Amino acid sequence: MVSYNDHLKKILSQILDSYNTLKEIQVKPGDLEIIRKEMLKINGFIKVCANNIDEYTISISDFKKLKSKFNHYLESYFFEKEIDTMAPLYSDDIQRVKNMKLKIIEALEDKKMIESIEDLIEKL
Repeated sequence: MVSYNDHLKKILSQILDSYNTLKEIQVKPGDLEIIRKEMLKINGFIKVCANNIDEYTISISDFKKLKSKFNHYLESYFFEKEIDTMAPLYSDDIQRVKNMKLKIIEALEDKKMIESIEDLIEKL
């Protein structure tokens, strides 16, 4: 049986995998859909952690701080509508796609959220 900590570690690892995929994209026409897909994955995993994982069942106290960062991210950043609006008009505009990618990465790095995820994975 998988422990609660192992389950959390797997979810956090998937967030990092999608984040790293975003960082590695070399932006070319058509990459907006890949960026959108990875962003939606990240948002889904963050929502699972923020809404479904009880910080009191995780033995490491750092999760409570990370959960607060997740909630801040979910309340502050909305890229889905921007991408949906942008896609039909500018999906082949490399500069606009690159800027969207950078804004998403910047949002994920806000309040050192990605760093906190990496630290917590090491501790789990």
